[in-house]
Amino acid sequence: MRDGGERIHGGGLVDIDRGLISRDIFSSQAIYADELERVFARAWLFVGHESQIPEPGDFVLGRMGEESVIVNRDRDGRLHVFLNNCRHRGMRVCRYDHGNTRKFYCPYHAWVYSDQGALIAVPKLESGYHNELDRDEWGLIEARVSSYHGFIFACWDEATPDFETYLGDHRFYFDDYCELPDGTFGDWEALGGIFKWRMPNNWKFGAENFAGDYYHNPSHASVDQVVLSPAGVKGRHTYDTVTRKREVHKLNICITPEGHTARGELFKDDYDYMPTYQEMPVVEDWFRECYAKRQERLGEKSRWFGHGGTIFPNVSYSNGVQSMGTWHPAGPHETETWRIFLVPKAAPDEVKNVLRHYVIRYQGPSGLTEQDDMENWGYAHEGARGTIARRHPFHYGMGLGHERKGWPVDWLGGDVYATEDVSEQNQRAFYARWAAMMDTPPGAETRRPADIKAAE
Repeated sequence: MRDGGERIHGGGLVDIDRGLISRDIFSSQAIYADELERVFARAWLFVGHESQIPEPGDFVLGRMGEESVIVNRDRDGRLHVFLNNCRHRGMRVCRYDHGNTRKFYCPYHAWVYSDQGALIAVPKLESGYHNELDRDEWGLIEARVSSYHGFIFACWDEATPDFETYLGDHRFYFDDYCELPDGTFGDWEALGGIFKWRMPNNWKFGAENFAGDYYHNPSHASVDQVVLSPAGVKGRHTYDTVTRKREVHKLNICITPEGHTARGELFKDDYDYMPTYQEMPVVEDWFRECYAKRQERLGEKSRWFGHGGTIFPNVSYSNGVQSMGTWHPAGPHETETWRIFLVPKAAPDEVKNVLRHYVIRYQGPSGLTEQDDMENWGYAHEGARGTIARRHPFHYGMGLGHERKGWPVDWLGGDVYATEDVSEQNQRAFYARWAAMMDTPPGAETRRPADIKAAE
């Protein structure tokens, strides 16, 4: 701590009390290597959705940090996440993005693994190994797995709390995202494959932006002048027809001390359904019926309209567009983004087609909104690398000291801190959690920001 009592964490790189972040955390190779050990090896990471592997034997390749993983449903229907890495020499045992199999075969030396991870065949087991190789000890390396409303997360560290504990009070907001348009918990299905592309920026730029950066909306001024959403009016959001006609609190919400964040709008009173798909009666009728059911089921809580958020460290979800975007680290200067889009499984085909066209226009490498974001992050990362630039910290002080605990209602996800309109409190919460994990050595139980503050 400094003499003045400020909290300086993450190796002195994150000053939460003044809202200052060193640019080195975006550009240093040494810091990046520590992140892989102290953050990605210990956090719960999003790896896929159950709809991608509906049948026994189905698999899809995922990614945790820099490493490839196999997400599969075994012959008995159980979920697994395996390191895609032969125990003999490290060759990938699966080189297909998705498929169905009961065995994973290493093409290098032909070690074979079952869909439950067991080593079941080794060439020359008798003549070469003299039956001295204990196959039970050399199965695939397996991560802990948690499926939450069909969304699959995995974690390597046994000391990390279970996923629901890790999620904490953020459950309210992620539950809101997981709900179908009618307010029930039903089946979503991933639409097509996975969009994958690389960007010339550090992974944290995407994660913090989706954590709650309303301040960057001028970047999307050109997109807001076209008819991007299905509503038939200028704008990019499906909810624009509603929010433009009602009084709302626009909220950034940080869940301390877990580092997860959410953003959205709280209507000051109940609101009537506003037509969104006027030119498509089947679609309009379906959403109107869903709206009526949601209002009846959720009551006062239907006033909350979530826009999305970030589950620490690197997966961001978007309501309305209904996507999961994962910011995979690919070195300090590059991010490999994976994004899946989801639609209600039981919705009419007309609804799915409308949503499919909408989300592709909105997000992904061809999405108009995400193209704006990528340009911002690329130049921002360039601004974090310069010899002179790195001498000066980034400013994250907007709204500092003006967060209001438990405001404006007492059912928004428990012990939360909210600010109306724009603020950078969500980014500060994100980096406080990042710094706390970076301050915790490998092998030690991960501390949260509140734990560190109490110790001091």
